[in-house]
Amino acid sequence: MTAMQPDDLEADSGAGEGHDPMVERVAELADDDLAALCEAANAAIIDGGGFGWVNPQPRLSLESYFKGTLLVPERQLFVARLDGTVVGSAQLVRPARNNEARAFAAELQHSFVAPYARGHGLARNMTLRVEDAARSLGYHLLNLDVRETQRAAIALYESLGYIRWGIHPAYARVGGRTIRGIFYYKLLQHGGRIV
Repeated sequence: MTAMQPDDLEADSGAGEGHDPMVERVAELADDDLAALCEAANAAIIDGGGFGWVNPQPRLSLESYFKGTLLVPERQLFVARLDGTVVGSAQLVRPARNNEARAFAAELQHSFVAPYARGHGLARNMTLRVEDAARSLGYHLLNLDVRETQRAAIALYESLGYIRWGIHPAYARVGGRTIRGIFYYKLLQHGGRIV
């Protein structure tokens, strides 16, 4: 699930002036990067999108989560930086080895940009980097899902050619309210078909 909010619509217009936005895949996180990632995650959670979390998390919980993510062979962590500081992340999740029937498809999960770093194209660039990584690994399809309340994320994914294939009527509970989930896929290989 993603955690982008309305200001992410600005991200579609490209990089902001006077900043150095970039996205990279990381296999390890320096202490400063881990601290910045935890801060960015909590800022996104407070702003209403925390890739599953609805309340800010203790720093140790977030550190354990991100360190654990780096240890899972089926996951690749991408981070967004603004002026060198980590301000968001996304994950490419490959299917488990025992899931041969779905070995052609990967997932984009847990994508967010901190509210103080939006408007620089980072959400779009992270999505494109995850797509490129999936494509280079030979995946033909990328799946993702998002809460219906995350309108900026929905607009971003649809602008990038993701196809809405379904709605889950009881996807999440936030603030005592049941929220629908929207499911998307995108064909990654040329020709627009699965081979």
